[in-house]
Amino acid sequence: MYDLAIIGAGPGGYEAAAYAAKLGKSVILFEKGEVGGTCLNVGCIPTKTMLRSAKSLSECREAAEYGVTTGTPTLDLKAVQARKQAVVGALVKGVRAMLKKAKVELVFAEAKIAARGKVVADGKEYEAANILVATGSVPAAPPIPGLADSPRVLDSTGILELDATPASLVVIGGGVIGLEFACFFAELGVKVDVVEMLDKIAPVVDGEIAKKLQSELKRKGVTFHLSCKVQNIAGDTVHFADAKGEARTLAATWILNATGRKLVLEGIGLEAAGVDFDRRGIKTDEFGKTNVPGIWACGDVTGRLLLAHSATREGIVAVNNMFGKPDRMRFGAVPSVVYTHPEVAQVGATEEQLQAKGVAYKKAVMPMGIAGRFLVEHAGKSGTVKVLVSEEFGQILGVHMIGGECGEFIASAAAMVELELCVEDVRQIVFPHPTVSEALKETILHI
Repeated sequence: MYDLAIIGAGPGGYEAAAYAAKLGKSVILFEKGEVGGTCLNVGCIPTKTMLRSAKSLSECREAAEYGVTTGTPTLDLKAVQARKQAVVGALVKGVRAMLKKAKVELVFAEAKIAARGKVVADGKEYEAANILVATGSVPAAPPIPGLADSPRVLDSTGILELDATPASLVVIGGGVIGLEFACFFAELGVKVDVVEMLDKIAPVVDGEIAKKLQSELKRKGVTFHLSCKVQNIAGDTVHFADAKGEARTLAATWILNATGRKLVLEGIGLEAAGVDFDRRGIKTDEFGKTNVPGIWACGDVTGRLLLAHSATREGIVAVNNMFGKPDRMRFGAVPSVVYTHPEVAQVGATEEQLQAKGVAYKKAVMPMGIAGRFLVEHAGKSGTVKVLVSEEFGQILGVHMIGGECGEFIASAAAMVELELCVEDVRQIVFPHPTVSEALKETILHI
């Protein structure tokens, strides 16, 4: 009998396993693929590794801005792929070593819940006082005629394996995944078109910041087709209806299906165990509990926030509660980053959300250039910091940024939102000089 059995070794699963083991609990962790899950193996890490190479290419092209003379830079996609695999391999080894040190029993097999307190994997039954479901998500495949049949269509996993730069790319979906790949290939000189059914890109991003991101990507050569619905795919051609309902087509070397993620809910025994779920995810409360005592869930499979760092925190919260340590998940202060060039980082409420809720607020929008370090690091570039605070008390409700590597200091804004700091509280915090993060403080103090 184990204290905890975990199904899925992504960020939510493996971090929860190591944490529970360090608390002295006996833990068994099941994984049908490789430790690290989507994020480490075919998501966050490989994507950001490739984006870093594209950024280096752009920096070489822009070197003259900094007084550096270079030749004509080129990018070797095969070399990029080799570096990507090396980075992923090193991190996978690190996760395995961490689990081994924590004395987590790792079983590489597909697992499912047989009943409350029982997990079956590779024909063997395991008993555990608690079961944590952390099965994550996979690329979604909408019912677009021809999507599954065309050899020219790739999903976010398949496109990571390209080792030759295509002449053109059509991206179906203007969300975070689609935009990051659009940015990467545009910086390589690829003709990129993005087809999005909504009237804006990056729907989870504050509207004002999303418009700025669209402008930045347009400057890189990305063409956007908004309010457009894909009708079908025939070979290398995407057929869609534009905003006026007129038929349009786009042909490309490759077509990227970036229409979102599908939660892994099937084949893991949820029905047999009586766990309450629907297509939007396993129903959990703020403690990670499902409706069945002893069965918990964290990460993408809950359908709340499809973010690796959220999954990690959700897993820790579940472990704390299952072993008697009160804890709860607060989703209102979870930061997120879009790793385009420039980056977009945000935490808390967007302006649209505050307006929908009828919350009285004040805002300040300032250029990142008010911080000297931004001008030093980003010659000829622009950036924006937007801060939303409550009208009555000046409590920080949301922070939204675009520019440079703003994802590197969004955590400080997340702490402000989490701790419910007000403008006057931030006035007392000392920010290091010169750093780009000073633009955050200056914007807050301008309210």
